[in-house]
Amino acid sequence: MYAALWRILPGPAWVRVILLLVLAAAALYALITWAFPWAADTFLPQESTVEQ
Repeated sequence: MYAALWRILPGPAWVRVILLLVLAAAALYALITWAFPWAADTFLPQESTVEQ
């Protein structure tokens, strides 16, 4: 998967590295902004029980 992503990206190696860093930062931003708050609201820790 990573090799395919590396081949798809345009430009020399240093441009590909910059693009990958930007894509990783965008994915992290999306997770922190939308995915993690949604999961925290959807799966409340009070609702999950563990039997002892």
